[in-house]
Amino acid sequence: MITALNRTLTLILAGGEGKRLYPLTKDRAKPAVVFGGIYRIIDFTLSNCLNAGLRKIHLLTQYRSHSLQRHVALGWNIFRSGEFVDIVPPQQRGTDSLYRGTADAIFHNIFLLDDDKPDYVLILAGDHVYKMNYERFLGYHIKKGADLTVACVSAPLQKAKHYGVVAADKDGRITDFLEKPSEPPLAPGYKDKTYVSMGIYVFSTKELVKAVVADAKRDTAHDFGRNVIPAMVKSGKQVYAYSFLDEKQKVEAYWRDIGDLDSFHEANMDLCDVNPVFNLYDIAWPLRTYMEPHPPAKTVFDDKKKGGRRGQALDSLVSPGVIISGGTVRHSILSPNVRVNSFAQVEDSILFHGVDIGRHCRIRKAIIDKDVKVPTKTEIGYDPEKDKKQFTVSRGGVVVIPKGHRFD
Repeated sequence: MITALNRTLTLILAGGEGKRLYPLTKDRAKPAVVFGGIYRIIDFTLSNCLNAGLRKIHLLTQYRSHSLQRHVALGWNIFRSGEFVDIVPPQQRGTDSLYRGTADAIFHNIFLLDDDKPDYVLILAGDHVYKMNYERFLGYHIKKGADLTVACVSAPLQKAKHYGVVAADKDGRITDFLEKPSEPPLAPGYKDKTYVSMGIYVFSTKELVKAVVADAKRDTAHDFGRNVIPAMVKSGKQVYAYSFLDEKQKVEAYWRDIGDLDSFHEANMDLCDVNPVFNLYDIAWPLRTYMEPHPPAKTVFDDKKKGGRRGQALDSLVSPGVIISGGTVRHSILSPNVRVNSFAQVEDSILFHGVDIGRHCRIRKAIIDKDVKVPTKTEIGYDPEKDKKQFTVSRGGVVVIPKGHRFD
């Protein structure tokens, strides 16, 4: 497999605009959004590549890419000669438009295949949270002699409307590919689940080039799920489904496409559980990120008198540089350099870098973006109508305060 890894080029689609994560994506691409306190979403895909031994990687960027580019340059400049994580902005070759779809992004970057001349191309999404051994994925593709292999995971039937859905025979060969169907086929061995595409593909290089060139000539959405994969299946190409094996070695495979504010909040809150489904502490599958040099986190004040202040964090992730100065934090995630001042209460919330919570504040079920200073006695998450007049409030009631917001 080492030889096959050396003959594989990885292309990561990292240009996601992330409209449903607004305002978190107001100034940054979706893959650059903070997750789990210290990480960016892109770190999970890149860590998977590093752990699998894939070290020839192009990141195809598009929207608001400065934050992403800076993070990758600072945190992922770790490769030796002949290895790389290369950031590739839109080339606009022969067109003034941005990428029209996932297949169009690959079509306009076919020139990247010329230097390495890989036998296989691994195409990944840069905005998903999961652990996956791509070496096994590639091995399955080679064993099947496939033209294209699609990574798939089982999902509840009601979620099919959000994904591309796969129908496959007992050998794993895909017989149909349906984009967001209202009546999805059942996954093999299930009565209440379907088989969805993870947006992760291995192509044999020649077949990839043929497919995206042919698609570019047609009037389509230029998307892998909507156009390229169904066309390859119908034409009789060897297209296979690969069942996702999660590296955490538990029964349920963990994969999250963080699509909106509620799913983003939920996925972060899952990390605070005693036994989280997604384990950040797995030393067998390390997760890399860029970290500025911060001092250790600390809690201060433990007044014994009635009504006294106590600095404490319960069932929470607390990053370096955090100071909990006489406040209480419960079931929350605090990014570096956050400060929670005396008598403040923070619960079920995500605080990004540099957030300062004033004295006697009450914060519940909120996402507060970078460098926001919340004034003394402010309440967030307790009066929905009041919150909606000032901030974005999700369908699930998560209050989102944008980066650098100044309170009146």
